Amino acid sequence: MATKVNSIEVKKINRNAIYNFLYKHEPISIQEIAYTLNMSLPTVTQNIKELQERGLVIETGLFESTGGRKAKAISYNSSAKYAVGLDITRNHVSIVIIDLSGKLLKNFRIQYPFKNHKEYFKGVGDFVTKLVSEAEINEANILGVGIALPAILSDDRQTVSYATVIDFQGGSINSFQEFIPYPIILSNDANAGGFAEMWREDSDENVAYLSLNNSVGGSIIIAKNIYDGQNQRGGEFGHMTIVPNGRECYCGQKGCVDAYCSAKHLSDSTNGNIAEFFRLLKLNMEPQKSLWNEYISHLIVAINNLRMLFDCKVILGGYAGAYMDEYIGELRQMVARYNTFEVDGNYLHACKYKLEATAVGAALAHVDQFIKNV
Repeated sequence: MATKVNSIEVKKINRNAIYNFLYKHEPISIQEIAYTLNMSLPTVTQNIKELQERGLVIETGLFESTGGRKAKAISYNSSAKYAVGLDITRNHVSIVIIDLSGKLLKNFRIQYPFKNHKEYFKGVGDFVTKLVSEAEINEANILGVGIALPAILSDDRQTVSYATVIDFQGGSINSFQEFIPYPIILSNDANAGGFAEMWREDSDENVAYLSLNNSVGGSIIIAKNIYDGQNQRGGEFGHMTIVPNGRECYCGQKGCVDAYCSAKHLSDSTNGNIAEFFRLLKLNMEPQKSLWNEYISHLIVAINNLRMLFDCKVILGGYAGAYMDEYIGELRQMVARYNTFEVDGNYLHACKYKLEATAVGAALAHVDQFIKNV
C-alpha cells in the first residue's frame, strides 16, 4: 500500500512540475519538457495527455522540422480557469475578472461606501454575480473571489484584526461568503498590489512596494513571497513617522507617512480624480504644482527610509504610483541627496501594473493556489 501511495504522490509532483514549467514558458515541445525537467518521454507524454483531458493544456501548432516529424507546440490554456478580484475601499469597490495568465478581462469601479451591514455585503455579492454573468463565463471555471481590504488580517486570513479606514475591525470572511457563491481569499490591499506587480517577474529579487492609494500601505516581498511580519503588520509603511508631532493621521498618531503621501492629498484638488490632477500638473497649473512639490518632499524621505531599512528595489504603486513614470528621474535625483551610500536613486521604480493592481493581486491569490496544486 505504501508503494501505491508513493507512486500517486510522485505522479502528482511530476504533473505539477510539468504544468508549472508550461506556465512559465512560451509554447514548447514535449521533448524539450522531458529534457529540461529530466523526465522520461513517456512520463511527460502521459501527464500532458491528462492535462489536455482536463482542458488545462493545449496544442498551439507545430515547430519547424529538424529532419523528422514536426514536434507539437504545447502550452498551458490561459482561459481554462478564471478568478475574480475585489478592491474594497472606504468609498468604492473595484471588481475584475482575470484569466490564468493574470490578463484583465473585465473590470468596473463603482462608488459604494463601505458599511458593516448585511445590505452592503449583499450588494458586493450582486456585483460579483453581475460581472461573471456579463463575462459569459461558466461558473464551474471560476476558481474563486479574492478580496483586498485596507486592513490587517488574522494569521489564517479569516478575520480582520485591525481596521480604521473601513469599519470592519473584528469582521469575518463569512460576511462576504454569505452572498458570494465561490471560495474567498482575503488579502491586505497593499500586499495584493505588490503581489500583482511581482507576478510575472522572472527574478527573485527583494522588493519594498510602497502603495500610494487613498491610504498608504506597502508590502515587503522576499524572493516573490510576502513577508507578513510577526503580527501580520509587515509593510505598514503608511504609519512610519516622518514628521514628529506633524499632521494627524487617521490612525490617531501624528506625522505618519499616510498624513503626507496619501493619493488623496493630490486628488482632493480635482474632486477625487487623480488622472485630472496629473493632467493639470503637466500644465504647471496651481494649486497642483505646489501640492506636488510638497507631496514629493515628504515622499522622498519615506523612500529613503525604505532603502536604508531593506537595501532593495523600491517600487511606487497605487493610484499615485501609476502616474510616476514621468517623474521617476526627478524623484531618483532627489532621493540620492538623502542617501549615505549611493550617488543615484536607480533602485527606485514606478509600478508596471497600472490598472486595478490591488483587485488583480487579490484575484491572483486564487491563481497562485491553483497552479501550485494542479
